[in-house]
Amino acid sequence: MNQPGQAGGRLRAYLEFLGAILYFFFARALAVHAAQGFVTDAWFPLVEQAMLLFLLLVGYATMGFWLDRQSQPIGEQGLPRRAGWLREMGLGLATGWGLAVVCVLPMIVAGGIAISLYTQRSAWGWLAADAVYFSLAALAEEVAYRGYAFQCFSRAVGPVGATLGFAAIYAIVQALSPGANRAGFMVAMALTFLLSAAYLRTRALWVGWGLNFGWKASRALVFGLAVSGVSSHSPVVQGDPMGPFWLTGGAYGLDGSWLACVVLLAALPVVFRITRDLDFRYNAPVIVAAGIPVDLDAAARAQHEAAMGAAAPAAPALVQIEKQGTGISYPNEQRSLAGAPGREQGTESPAAPQPPPS
Repeated sequence: MNQPGQAGGRLRAYLEFLGAILYFFFARALAVHAAQGFVTDAWFPLVEQAMLLFLLLVGYATMGFWLDRQSQPIGEQGLPRRAGWLREMGLGLATGWGLAVVCVLPMIVAGGIAISLYTQRSAWGWLAADAVYFSLAALAEEVAYRGYAFQCFSRAVGPVGATLGFAAIYAIVQALSPGANRAGFMVAMALTFLLSAAYLRTRALWVGWGLNFGWKASRALVFGLAVSGVSSHSPVVQGDPMGPFWLTGGAYGLDGSWLACVVLLAALPVVFRITRDLDFRYNAPVIVAAGIPVDLDAAARAQHEAAMGAAAPAAPALVQIEKQGTGISYPNEQRSLAGAPGREQGTESPAAPQPPPS
């Protein structure tokens, strides 16, 4: 609902969104240059993502604190330490793993995947390092595309507009990767829809972080497939899909597959279902007491009388009044009462009728 008083707030939110987007590209370039100067090529991806995540969290927390007066800027980016956050992340992880399996099974049936295993001790160490890399990369994406910048844009244009806008931004960034194709653009859009729905329904990044990590890490670490054209993050398992390009995505991986696009779009009802309770808990409107006191019983009685008519007045109850003793007795009265048959103290017999005078 558009109100005149909200125009300044929307404009400010839009300017904050632009500043957050510019800061993201600045932090990304700074993380690349810093990682190149500190570590070797083998450790470069991991250190780069760690630096990028650090810069995004600190930078957006500073913006939230100074520009929006946020008391807990890290939590309000979408990372609140609330009860059940580990369960939410596990829920997203299981969903991401399931989506990857649904995409891999048709590849196995259609053409198969040539698997190569490397079981050297060093390969297992790099496997753990790559798992950390995917975890940091997934969280950095969530903070960048569903965190502070997304929230500012949502205040400016609404949640639907913010989802569409960030889907386009993420798809353009992915399209600049070597080997990207038109299917990759659509896959990036569909993935953004899915992850944005997870955030909007839970008001946190935990489900989205787990889903993003499960979707990408399981393909590389378990099945040995390329992720966005990069196949160097699967040191133990190397997979070479043999099916058609529209199904496998070729050397670019499932991020360039039309099958993945369909599966991700079809998973939207699944995300809505698994976040039903969280949506009710964190999106239900807060009822604030206000107004004047209301007598509900009187209101119900008035409604009943209006429909059925006023109730007939109740008949007066019969009251029996007995003569009470004064508590003082006299000797003559006690003797007369004791000698009279059928009399008891405190009661009187009816008087005998007298004949009329002649």
